[in-house]
Amino acid sequence: MKQRRTPNSVLASVRKAAPCKGFSLIELIVALAVFAALAAAAYGGLAEIARVRGALAERQDRFATVVRAVSTFERDLRQAVSRPVRGNGRGEELPALVGAADRIELTRLGFANPRAEPRSNLERVAYALDARRLMRGRYPVLDRAPQTVATSTALFDNVGGLRLRYLGNDAAWRDTWPPAELPSGAATGTQLVALLPRAIEFRIDVDGLGELRRVVELPSAIPPLAVGAPAGGTRAPPSAPGSGNAGTPR
Repeated sequence: MKQRRTPNSVLASVRKAAPCKGFSLIELIVALAVFAALAAAAYGGLAEIARVRGALAERQDRFATVVRAVSTFERDLRQAVSRPVRGNGRGEELPALVGAADRIELTRLGFANPRAEPRSNLERVAYALDARRLMRGRYPVLDRAPQTVATSTALFDNVGGLRLRYLGNDAAWRDTWPPAELPSGAATGTQLVALLPRAIEFRIDVDGLGELRRVVELPSAIPPLAVGAPAGGTRAPPSAPGSGNAGTPR
């Protein structure tokens, strides 16, 4: 006759057949130490990736800012027109483009007027350095009243230097514009204050990017004053198609 086994006796026999094995305290400590080391290494790698990504994003943003500023500078130069203006003081006439080796001021075309306001499409702008920042100034009017000042905007900072040169019609580079006298090759009837250079070279030293150099060819000057026209008079009208007259005095 078989003896009936109780649940306690069955549990005891199972424990004897397969004794339970757990982790000791030392094993737990070693496992936690290994896990902590792996976690620290992984966190350091992720932190380095995040830092490099942030630095690259910052450099990319700065590069995009510099590209936009240089494009704006080039656009203003290409849209230069020979329109002199009146200054702030006693109404003296300022050249259409007046520049030095480290600054420039000019009248440009293309001042957008989407609302068709009663104003000119020409604009007077200026570029110069101020506290290692490349500044772009805009005058509210062409012919200025006393106390008229330009609204300045910083295009980008950390600029080491700005240098400009001006190429005349005589193929000579100058550090200032306009020249003291009309260069050879200037159109007949051209006034010195309305004279534009053929090209302008500018160099900008940017920290971290080096020197940026551009040579911008300026458009042809608008027709000069007609021969014998009084100062401040109207310009020579363009000729009709097929007449053979270019609208400038010969």
